[in-house]
Amino acid sequence: MAICLIIALPAGAAQAQVLAHIKLSEQRLHLYVDGEKKHVWKISAGKRPGWTHTGTFRPYHLSRHHRSSLFRGAPMPYAVFYDSHWAIHGTNAVKRLGRPASHGCVRLHPKNAAIFFNLVASRGKQNTVVWIEK
Repeated sequence: MAICLIIALPAGAAQAQVLAHIKLSEQRLHLYVDGEKKHVWKISAGKRPGWTHTGTFRPYHLSRHHRSSLFRGAPMPYAVFYDSHWAIHGTNAVKRLGRPASHGCVRLHPKNAAIFFNLVASRGKQNTVVWIEK
């Protein structure tokens, strides 16, 4: 007996070479490359409901050694900006991963942030979708 799983993807996500599907309720990022799930990583998103915006986004800027202009120069290594000043980036606070802890960005373990950053850089921002849902 075969089981078929159908996921309703937002517009544009089905054609993406790289899809970062962020589930805030799980505090996880599911990473798909060419339609195949490659990784599931713990994240830390916004401490408060609504701090991490839900929706579908395309990255618009990459910054390998970014420092926050809003939070006293806090390091944001491997930052992939997708919505205004919000980004997916590495964090030093790896013990907090798996539960809400940020001001709205999506934090990853630095090794995972580097993998995601390099994938977006090699595949292209235009071929990447960030899909965030509750």
